[in-house]
Amino acid sequence: MRLFKRQRILYLYLREGWRRFSRRLAVGRISALRFAGGAPDRLIVAPTDLHPADSFVADEIIAGRFPLAGRVLDCEGESPFSLDLPSVEFATRLHCFSWLRHMRIARMEAASLTSRAIVDDWIASHGQVIKGIAWRPDVLSLRIIAWLSHSPILLKDADYVFYRRFLKSLAFQVRYLRHIAGTTREGETRLLARTALAMASIAMPASASTIRKAARRLDEELDRQILPDGGHSSRNPRVALNLLLHLLPLRQTYVNLGHDVPARLIPCIDRIFPALRFFRHQGGELALFNGATYTLANELMSVLRYDETGGAPFRTLPSSRYDRLSVENTVVLVDTGVPQSVELSSTACAGGLSLEMSSGRHRFIINSGMPRFAGESLRQMSRATAAHSVATLNDTSSLRLSNSRFLGPIAIGGVSRIDVGRYGGTDGSDGLIANHDGYLDEFGLLYERDLYIHAGGKTIRGRERFYRPGDLAPDPSNKGVAVVRFHIHPAIQLHMAGAHEARLVAPDGETWALTCMDVAVKEEEDVFFADPSGVRASRQITLTLPIGTVPEVQWLMSRRA
Repeated sequence: MRLFKRQRILYLYLREGWRRFSRRLAVGRISALRFAGGAPDRLIVAPTDLHPADSFVADEIIAGRFPLAGRVLDCEGESPFSLDLPSVEFATRLHCFSWLRHMRIARMEAASLTSRAIVDDWIASHGQVIKGIAWRPDVLSLRIIAWLSHSPILLKDADYVFYRRFLKSLAFQVRYLRHIAGTTREGETRLLARTALAMASIAMPASASTIRKAARRLDEELDRQILPDGGHSSRNPRVALNLLLHLLPLRQTYVNLGHDVPARLIPCIDRIFPALRFFRHQGGELALFNGATYTLANELMSVLRYDETGGAPFRTLPSSRYDRLSVENTVVLVDTGVPQSVELSSTACAGGLSLEMSSGRHRFIINSGMPRFAGESLRQMSRATAAHSVATLNDTSSLRLSNSRFLGPIAIGGVSRIDVGRYGGTDGSDGLIANHDGYLDEFGLLYERDLYIHAGGKTIRGRERFYRPGDLAPDPSNKGVAVVRFHIHPAIQLHMAGAHEARLVAPDGETWALTCMDVAVKEEEDVFFADPSGVRASRQITLTLPIGTVPEVQWLMSRRA
């Protein structure tokens, strides 16, 4: 087994090396002269930007202060591109120009002058040097979309010199992105690049063949990445929202201009909406699985208002591999899948069989989520099994993640299969039993989780079990220790009521009690990564199982008056 693991890792290194070599071969020598060319004489349309805007951010940028990625940079009259930037995430946000959306609700004259000056600075400092964060495929794609969408602000009262310089730079960036799009790493970034190119093909003067080719390439990528159930191949619920924020304006732009809409665009949008609603708790937040971070309510509503699919959320997403238990106002979401492929596992988390539970408008049990602006070490910490509401065996994650800079943060081992069964009664109750093999290779044990919501939705029964293949109990001499964690949302107050019960109280007084008579119920410190204000302290409930003597526990959550 150890030899097989080494061979697999060697294979991954060889494959990544070949991918990089092939990309370099396909892209060839990168130089500004190679992608130089004529500039269009005008823009045809400015696509809509559905991202919500904040007037405070706009006022700060006009005053020379950039509040991006959880940091504030005071330029003190200098160009932000001439200063040392606070973080990689800050640099990404600055260079992608998505912050231009805030300028649309500011004072038009001041917003135009400021935005134009910053774009002019960028063109002078980075527009001809293809290197660094500014030219990463994801940043480049977002910048093209932002410049097109907010061109009315940038070009209002602009002189002819800036007008020509802006269009020339935009055309240069589109040509470069068109050249590298097919060699970008598989996943969301490649789909974003195809979306940006399709948008540029109709927003800028282009030949009919260019428009058709961009649409065809977008269709191909949508077919590859949007699963039959509407989920994204990364299994990250947040990606569906990110895609809709760009695909919806693209669809409308095609329609407004009278172009043929790409064949797969509308069907894919119609599939994504039900998947997005599947992950939505009743309070409006998206579940925190596989790299998802917080979602602002106005951000989600900005796309859901275009949802014409309707209907109740699905019970399961069979391609994305998630399950939803729902009885009355009680909802339990469970991750019952594994990464679709190694290439698509860069945001995958070791949260197999983890759950989130909400009642009414409140999330009580959650996963810790992915921090939006934190450094790489915290991002990798948030992917561990211990950051999820599920059992961890011997402080080991069920999915092995690479820490190699060459390979990137991909999954290289661990859970490879999850078996799921659903059950329930005619009285409206809903249940699920599932197991995974994430600890089989290293510890010789399978992990099983059984969840059941009783009719009425006021009681949830859970069972956690470790066992050997053949449904055999663990060896009594096994010294392993498992910890079942329930991460509590920071808005919920946690009170202990003896050694075997914890009470979770929502801001409006709604109370649930978690009890377990097999082992002690303990309260411990915790960290919530996906808070809008940044990483913050929280609390968690833990159940500790000495595997040799207590391989199985049952717990109960009940709503109290």
